[in-house]
Amino acid sequence: MADWKTICRVDDIPRLGARKVTRKSGGDIAVFRTADDRVFALLDRCPHKGGPLSQGIVFGDSVACPLHNWTIGLGDGCAAAPDVGCAQRFSVRVEEGAVALDLIELAASRRDADLGTAGAARGASDAAAASVEAPAKAAA
Repeated sequence: MADWKTICRVDDIPRLGARKVTRKSGGDIAVFRTADDRVFALLDRCPHKGGPLSQGIVFGDSVACPLHNWTIGLGDGCAAAPDVGCAQRFSVRVEEGAVALDLIELAASRRDADLGTAGAARGASDAAAASVEAPAKAAA
């Protein structure tokens, strides 16, 4: 049974936009909201050149990386062909409008995820210290 950390409300994420969850280690997490209010979370780093996905344009079930316009699937974190590579995906739970991330995944660094380990004992303080940043204002 997973423990969950509430990070924001669905309404705090702009439709077709994202919020960024800052962690002390393991990289930031981008939390996305689609037009139909589904919520997804990916490591805030494009698999191509590390662009901040939280600053990309959300369309359908994808986000366009702001650096080189790679299309990254929100459900699996993978780049659309012909591009290759995947951003780490995080489990999301939405209950009564509250968005929560899995505490163990939130605490694990990317290296832990690559090795298939949770890293919970070492990284638990990182999860407790995670903070959510307000979305960037759209240019007028």
